[in-house]
Amino acid sequence: MTTETNSVLNTVKEAFAPVTEAFTKLQNLEVPEAAREFVKKQAETAKVRAADMHAGSEKVTAAIETAVAGSVSEAAKISRNIQQAFYQDAEAFFAGIDKLASAKSLSEAAQIQSDLVRARGELFVSRAKATSEYLGKLVADSAKTAQDNFSKVYSKTA
Repeated sequence: MTTETNSVLNTVKEAFAPVTEAFTKLQNLEVPEAAREFVKKQAETAKVRAADMHAGSEKVTAAIETAVAGSVSEAAKISRNIQQAFYQDAEAFFAGIDKLASAKSLSEAAQIQSDLVRARGELFVSRAKATSEYLGKLVADSAKTAQDNFSKVYSKTA
């Protein structure tokens, strides 16, 4: 049985001898200088492009951070202003009730109520005007910031 096994093994070796010889020659094959230089240049170009892409993505991230930070800051400012307005309204309401309670006649109460309504109306108009000016400025500033950020990103990556 060992003779048969050796015979089969020798037959397989002989059949794969050309493949084995080709692999041996392939291992000793020299790569031409031009091919090596081409691969080096392509690797360097890919490295530079990857660095440029990374720098561009950093700029985009910074632009997004700036925009988001500004938006969060503005949202907090708006929230504080709304809270302050509610507090001022509550104070004015209770002060109005106190004034009404101190009225000694119906006509004096009507006058106090009229003055309170007029004051509330003026305050409402004042707040509406301030809000529209603030929002107009906010939109203009946001548009300018976005334009500046994107011009920074795209002028250097293009």
